[in-house]
This record gives sequence, structure tokens and C-alpha cells, in this order.
Amino acid sequence: TPCLRLVCPRPRKEPVSDRDDFVAWTQTRLRDAEIALHNGDPGPRLAIWSTQEPVSVLGAARSAVGQEAVRDLFHSLGDTFSNCTSHVYELVAADVVGDMAFTAGYERTQASINGEPRRYVLRATQVYRREDGDWKVAHRHADTAEDSEEARRQLVAELDRLEAKPLG
Repeated sequence: TPCLRLVCPRPRKEPVSDRDDFVAWTQTRLRDAEIALHNGDPGPRLAIWSTQEPVSVLGAARSAVGQEAVRDLFHSLGDTFSNCTSHVYELVAADVVGDMAFTAGYERTQASINGEPRRYVLRATQVYRREDGDWKVAHRHADTAEDSEEARRQLVAELDRLEAKPLG
């Protein structure tokens, strides 16, 4: 069963728009990618990220700039996460302007980090580019919400510990 539920503002009564199609994409491909990552599989998230520069992540625990660093970060996160029991994305704002779009909201996650169950809330903003007709993430910024500070410290400590391990 999916561990992500998207909470959207009240539906508008206008005809389907580019924004509506984009929000629908966030409820399918983006949702599926986040579920997979929080269950240890970075593949779907990598598939929805742009392969064109620039790309960047200013993360709650770690940051990365450029294709190689972003790929390494997602693989590291995949090695860290497992057993996602809940991932709710409360969409606060979203819009599309031409071939660019953004989302902003709260990610409420329950998943294991290195086998230990954790619960945390991130404030997340993402920027997207339409590339060859498909939406791709180009930038992500996330930080812990105030009610999740202890979880942030735990997440940073776990990722620091992993980063200190030799690869291989």
C-alpha cells in the first residue's frame, strides 16, 4: 500500500489546466518516487530528476550540487531508509509558468533510518523543468519543521555516521 497521501487545496471549478495536470503528476510519479526512496529504492526518484545541469539539493541533513553529487546523495538516502509506514505530503502551494513549476508544502514521514523507526516533518520546496514533455525535478530545498527538531538531529547524526564509513 502506498505510504504517501497528498493533501491538496480545495479543487477549483475551472477547466483542467496545465497546473491541474502538474498537480496530478505530483500525485502519481512524484508520490511513487518518494515512497520508493523511503523504502530504500532511489531508482524512481533518480528517474524523475533532471539529467541537465543545474540540479541541486539543499537538504535537511545533506546538500548536493551537480549530477554526480545528487545521484550519490540519493543512493546514500536509499541505503539509509526502509520500512516507510507513512509519507503524507501536504501541498501548500503549486504553480506552473511555461516549462517551469514549483511545489511547496510539508512532508510528514514515518520510516526507518538504519533500521530505527523515525518520525519527522520537513518543509519542502521543489522546482521543476519540463524536459521533452515530462516534468523533472531540478532543485529541492527541505528543512525540518520546528516540531521535528529532534528528528532532524537524529537524521543528521545517522547520515554523518554513514558518510564516515568507507565505501565498498
